[in-house]
Amino acid sequence: KIPIMLSKKTIFFGGVLPQLVAVLLTSFPANGFVPLPSPHLNHNIRRSTKENEINTENRQSLSDLFEDFASFLQEKQTQIISEIEDIDGSGETFCNDPWGMFADDANPSMKSGGITRVIQKGNVVEKGACSFTLLKGGKLTAERAASIQGRQKNENLPPIKEGDEYSAVALSMVLHTKSPMVPTFRSDVRLFMVEPSDKSGVLAWFGGGSDLTPYYLFDEDIEFFHERLKNLCDQHSEENEMIDYPSMKQACDEYFYLPARSEHRGTGGMFFDDMSATPSTMKFVKAVTENWMPSWFPIIEKRQMVEYTDQQREWQLLRRGRYLEFNLLYDRGVKFGLANANPRVEGVMVSAPPLIAWEYNHEIQNSSEED
Repeated sequence: KIPIMLSKKTIFFGGVLPQLVAVLLTSFPANGFVPLPSPHLNHNIRRSTKENEINTENRQSLSDLFEDFASFLQEKQTQIISEIEDIDGSGETFCNDPWGMFADDANPSMKSGGITRVIQKGNVVEKGACSFTLLKGGKLTAERAASIQGRQKNENLPPIKEGDEYSAVALSMVLHTKSPMVPTFRSDVRLFMVEPSDKSGVLAWFGGGSDLTPYYLFDEDIEFFHERLKNLCDQHSEENEMIDYPSMKQACDEYFYLPARSEHRGTGGMFFDDMSATPSTMKFVKAVTENWMPSWFPIIEKRQMVEYTDQQREWQLLRRGRYLEFNLLYDRGVKFGLANANPRVEGVMVSAPPLIAWEYNHEIQNSSEED
């Protein structure tokens, strides 16, 4: 049996867990921004003394790996969007909002940009975003350089300093469902690479994950979702010690937590970070991405046609309020994006639900479905 939280009170009003400490490339919603490394390591994720340290690799091989992964993510964005439009069945399509180097009027010298795709008012997805982001030639600030340097355990690795060049690529998505019987789905994968200015080596690592936020709990749906994640990790566990479902699940549970309310945002999933970028770990991260829709679509097919009441819809909007609270108060990707000079606010806030509700001192009836 997979140890997952099935009590409604645990999911929505559970006991306090320590919030996940700042991590290297923090999870972020489909907001068009790639957060830079944070000061501390996730102490719950297993790591080895060899491969799981942030390693230096041949510059060309890592550059090739970066380009391979970037191409994969851009192709995957197109594929996922087509699949979602098909299962939604409303005729609504994702808009296409390219920016930076991907814009029609982009300067040829641009190295960074992204493609934000958004669908709204669908039958299944009331609002959803799938964003591809590519950053090249960025320069680390003194604060961010110190953050990375402070996390290194291997004294043989090159020092990270202000002005070192970094590159990043990511695919992230948030899909808010119209029916309160179908859970919201969130996922992302990302690759971050730093080249010290002394050209002594290249550092690169992966991060990512996926999770569910249901409004009404169907135990078999949550078990199905977690079972797929566990099987995925088991299939790749020999490739890297960090590929460990219990640790990744715990990290997800701790990150998506609202300390002010002593609540978890949903039923969790998997969350990993600080995973050395190698061909074998890239194989795993690609498999994570391939698993996204197969882990969610069967739940849609089972629950989409279940009838619901106005009261159940209202409960969904109240729970969405918690979703937005988390994004604005705790999500490091949103905070990073909004803290930039002249932020792409539409891109940062694209992960927000389309409609939400806050009700003062909302009381839940004992023994109700919401209890």
